[in-house]
Amino acid sequence: MISTELLDRCQGQCELCQAKTETLETYIVPPKTGENVDEQVGLCPDCLTYINDETSLHTEHWRCLTEAIWSPHPAVQVVSYRILKSLESHAWAQDPLSMVYFDEATQEWAESLEDAVRHVDSNGNLLTQGDNVILIKDLDVKGANFTAKQGTLVKKINLDMSNPQYIEGKINDQYIVILTQYVKKA
Repeated sequence: MISTELLDRCQGQCELCQAKTETLETYIVPPKTGENVDEQVGLCPDCLTYINDETSLHTEHWRCLTEAIWSPHPAVQVVSYRILKSLESHAWAQDPLSMVYFDEATQEWAESLEDAVRHVDSNGNLLTQGDNVILIKDLDVKGANFTAKQGTLVKKINLDMSNPQYIEGKINDQYIVILTQYVKKA
């Protein structure tokens, strides 16, 4: 659900591609918590899907970022910078990256995820704290007398920030460690 304040800022348009839509969604720019509108971006369903789909770059769609990076809102600048940085092998993405200048806080925010631990499911989708996942194969739970069956929904996972392959979840009233390669985002 998008807040009234963010909706007013967006004026019914995606803050990245400028598409007019009635179905704007809130994107909280990591590692921020989204407690205020300055940590959020209003996105159309396409941009939100493309941001969460790390398996494909959607290069042509992201050409809009050559304009979006000049937004007066730091959250929009940060998202634009991060996506352009992932596309910097393309000449059109290098130009705005070489021209843009951020204040120190915005620059640190934009670069804060470069060294961060990233958890991805078996399909390459980014997992975040509190996500729900589904097991994609039967797993023998060591130290317990049960098998977690394929198709089991694990709600509100916790991420192990020391290892990007580990998540924690509750199955049969027991917290267990699960490898990310055996789950898909629900």
